[in-house]
Amino acid sequence: MARDDTASDAGRRDGRNLPYLLVLPGIAFLFVFFVVPLITLFKISLSNKPDRLRPEYDFTWDWGNFSAAFTDFGSQLVRAFVYAAIATVLCALIAYPLAYFIAFKAGRYRNVLLGLVMLPFFTSFLLRTIAWQSLLADAGPVLSTARSLKLGGLLEALQITQDGRLINTQLAVIGGLTYNFLPFMLLPIYVSLEKIDVRLVDAAADLYSPFGRTFQRVVLPLSMPGVFAGTLLTFIPATGDFINAELLGNPTSRKVIGNAVRTQFLNQNDYPAAAAISFVLMGLITALVVVYAKFLGTEDLA
Repeated sequence: MARDDTASDAGRRDGRNLPYLLVLPGIAFLFVFFVVPLITLFKISLSNKPDRLRPEYDFTWDWGNFSAAFTDFGSQLVRAFVYAAIATVLCALIAYPLAYFIAFKAGRYRNVLLGLVMLPFFTSFLLRTIAWQSLLADAGPVLSTARSLKLGGLLEALQITQDGRLINTQLAVIGGLTYNFLPFMLLPIYVSLEKIDVRLVDAAADLYSPFGRTFQRVVLPLSMPGVFAGTLLTFIPATGDFINAELLGNPTSRKVIGNAVRTQFLNQNDYPAAAAISFVLMGLITALVVVYAKFLGTEDLA
């Protein structure tokens, strides 16, 4: 009997340890391919590059690289955050009604509509942005349709176009960001809405609650975890994106922080400056996410 009890205790201990054993490969992967490169990048950010034409750099605890990231690239940081913030708000305004319709009104066509949302992912990010170049070109379908409808003057008055052009403008960059990252906003919101019990909405209607109040008191609070996840999935990559700015923007709007990092790494060979800029960007994004999570609340995300 004692031997059976010992075997049973050993089996329970093995069962308790099994989850930790299963997670070890993931931890090892993150350590090798995330933690180690991050430490290496941080060491590079504190280094000095004596010769711009040579790839070598000296580790000198040079914290000046971080202050230079603000003084030399402050405008690129601000521009990247502004573009990402506007694109995130636009994505939320477009994605939420569409996700609501798919979750509550689409019926048997729900999977078809979700498939259409995912369809752009079957082409590369670069090709989707190049397609926007064709759409917004001077002779493209967007401006051609606007001119045929005699809307050119209105678009110019609203500052949507600049000198009759849509391409190579700040609006084109924001539009490209909004289009490319829209699915990252829509899918989390849809998942949150799809989990809402429809009987709650029906009960509110039975109690003569108007749709606006039902949405404000029932639907919106229950879908906030999806909104929170969607804004993070949209804002964070949009901040570091430089493809849209490079292909759709003008010389001013191309100056975003992602482009600065790329230039310092690939063109200037200034790895310490590029690494410092990267850490400053990560630090600012982390601080904003913490404040945003504190303000919005993330208790329901689990």
